[in-house]
Amino acid sequence: MTTPNTAAAVELDGKDLPAHCPNPAMPLWSSHPRVFLEFIHGEAKCPYCGTAYRLKPGTVVGHH
Repeated sequence: MTTPNTAAAVELDGKDLPAHCPNPAMPLWSSHPRVFLEFIHGEAKCPYCGTAYRLKPGTVVGHH
């Protein structure tokens, strides 16, 4: 059984995109398959570990 991640959301800036989990700051023991995150309304949640990600206010997402 796993317990949900109750830590504060990881705040990202436009330069951090595309974002993935696990992120480079996470310890190796908590590693899981890398998944790229889709931000909806500026927020995303990892389907594996439940880590919440949020874009910083005013973040401009570049388009190709």
